[in-house]
Order: sequence, then C-alpha cells, then structure tokens
Amino acid sequence: MKRAFDIPLGCLAALILFVPVLLVAMAVRLTSKGPALYGSDRVGRNNVIFKMPKFRSMRVGTPAVATHLLADARLLLTPIGSFMLETFIKCKYHS
Repeated sequence: MKRAFDIPLGCLAALILFVPVLLVAMAVRLTSKGPALYGSDRVGRNNVIFKMPKFRSMRVGTPAVATHLLADARLLLTPIGSFMLETFIKCKYHS
C-alpha cells in the first residue's frame, strides 16, 4: 500500500520541481563557465563513498577544501552562487 502511494507522489513532486531545478541550472550556466552540477563526495551506507550531485556555487578550479579554509571564499563564488547560499541559509535557519 505504501509503494502505491509513494510512486504517484514522487512523480508529482518531480513534475512540480522540474521547472525550478531547470531554472537554477540555467542560471548557473549563464552566469559562469563550467557545468551546472558537480559531484560532491559523501559517505554512504557501509562507508561507501558516492557522488552527490549539487548545483555549483563556486567557480571552476576552486580547491576542493572546506570553505572556511579558503582565504576569502566570497571571491570564488559565482554570481548566482552567492544568491543560492544566502537563500539556503535564510531558509535553513528560519524554518
């Protein structure tokens, strides 16, 4: 019964979110060189490393280190990247 509910709900969510995801991807591509998505290494089940796709907020060629270790991370943000990070932080802490 749960699966019969999950599949239609997942398809509906995919349809609703398709346009916003497409708009963000286009904004990233139009405001900076390089791909819209990149793979961030994450640790999954049984300690297996996998690539989680994320929208790119930093310029291509940025060192793969934690942002707080960079001298001035704001200089490496793409124009849309700073907007995405500010929006995410506001949403994360105001919900």
